[in-house]
Amino acid sequence: MTDGWRPALIELRVLDGANLYFPRPAVKLTLDVSGLLAMPEEQARRVAAGLHLSAARPGPAGTGLRQRFASRVVARLVRRVAEESGTTRLAVRSRPTAALHRLVVAYPWRHRGRAEALGYAVAGVLDRLPSRELDDAVRAGADFVRRSELGEPPTTRRPHIPVVAVTGTNGKTTTSRLIARMGREAGLCVGWSSTDGIYIDGELVEAGDYSGPSGAGRVLDDPSVQLAVTETARGGILLRGLGVSHNDVSVVTNVSADHLGLHGVDTVDQLAEVKAVITQVTRPEGWVVLNGDDPRTFAMRRSTKGRPVVFSRDPDSPSLRTALDEGGRAVTVIDGDVTVLSSHSDPEPLVPVVDIPMTLSGLSHVNVENALAAVGAGLAVGLSREAVAGGLRSFRPGPDDNPGRMNVYDLGGVTVVVDLAHNEAGVAALVAVLSGLCPAGGRTRLVVGVPGDRTDDIVRGVAELGARGADEVAFAQKEHYLRGRDPAELAALLAAGAAAVGVEDVPVHATELAGLQALLAQCVTGDVLGVMCHAERAAIDAWLRGQGATVDGPDEIRDKVLKAAGGS
Repeated sequence: MTDGWRPALIELRVLDGANLYFPRPAVKLTLDVSGLLAMPEEQARRVAAGLHLSAARPGPAGTGLRQRFASRVVARLVRRVAEESGTTRLAVRSRPTAALHRLVVAYPWRHRGRAEALGYAVAGVLDRLPSRELDDAVRAGADFVRRSELGEPPTTRRPHIPVVAVTGTNGKTTTSRLIARMGREAGLCVGWSSTDGIYIDGELVEAGDYSGPSGAGRVLDDPSVQLAVTETARGGILLRGLGVSHNDVSVVTNVSADHLGLHGVDTVDQLAEVKAVITQVTRPEGWVVLNGDDPRTFAMRRSTKGRPVVFSRDPDSPSLRTALDEGGRAVTVIDGDVTVLSSHSDPEPLVPVVDIPMTLSGLSHVNVENALAAVGAGLAVGLSREAVAGGLRSFRPGPDDNPGRMNVYDLGGVTVVVDLAHNEAGVAALVAVLSGLCPAGGRTRLVVGVPGDRTDDIVRGVAELGARGADEVAFAQKEHYLRGRDPAELAALLAAGAAAVGVEDVPVHATELAGLQALLAQCVTGDVLGVMCHAERAAIDAWLRGQGATVDGPDEIRDKVLKAAGGS
């Protein structure tokens, strides 16, 4: 063993469904390859030759070239142990990570016990390197695999009803809620799994974050469900894989910087690769609904067998023409109407944007886009135009239909907007809504806060956008969403972001509700106050109602938008 040796196996994770590496269940090994990185070149060549990689070039120790050499060695080692144990032609994928000494290697599985044993065996062989008895180590590992129990097969559900899967950085919850409403307008019993819980026919049956495979499984196991809508988050894909073998319709709202630096996803391009997993299991006769204004999302049509439905608020977007040329559909806004386009027919106006309550009379551009995505999905899964239009018209922006997403309240002439706004794109959208609701002479105020699992750059960026976009800001801690971060560290990063645009001495409050109460005390009639709300949605709703606040409906919101724009 080399000096400073560490065990090779960092994590063995069983992915029970399509995942980042394969369209079927796989085992993901995260390995420490410090030993291979530190070996002298000649010794590394001998290891490679022992695995029949005689032409391999290790490169200097401790370099990126050596890391990629190690990736080839580990992939070959997995195949070798598998072959010795009786499994031939095993597909193996390995990839470097941002940490030089770490690699990820993945392979499909059919029996959990045997697949886990292979992972432990491979790690055991790596633990013995450098060793002149490499063949003996491989044979011992293979014998361990052969003697292990086969174990259970995957539990991935094979849907017997239509499934619409929705993912994206922003808007996936609102979009999936809206699709579920459209299904119910069509008279179907809809099962919906989400970050809020599991809903069957509009009733919450299990609270909690069910945006992973367990939520999809619960929905599909209910015999009453006729249409499944599965909100699919990044974490579920990375940590457990998809819960279903295929989707009939897959929706990707967008991809932007969020949750970077976690689980080996360090860039937006890598995040897009994760989100694209749902499109890759779309049935060939199915559809993929993609944001035509997001290049990473639009490109996903290239890696799916499903037909494209592209949405954009711009009817002249080149992406719409491309989708139509490729035999797909498009959804856009023409003359103020949500309109469906296809290659060989006239445009079909569906409903005026101003008649879609969740768009806040067209003020919320992100919710216009969410509506377009939902229209594309609803029609793609076979719902009637009447049901789709009915869903758009009946879905309200308040806490009853869309809790925590652009909920607008009125408290004595002060407008309060409660929204998740969990990243830079979300803050930009929220600030635009605050400005669009604020009449001449009014001031906008914003309670800013972020969960702890964001990069330093994102935390600073959120504070910078909030401080630049609102007349006054306050910071709020999120005790239940610190996710390992020191509150003081988060506060310092937020302060640095605000200071970058000249806003100093921003007060820090212990909770979202405390921040709301502090800024509200400074408001006068006509002011607009926004709250980035993650942890205390229910508490804030209850407190506002207890103070006499009312939830603005479409008519009240329209009046405020017109007044802010200088109309009557």
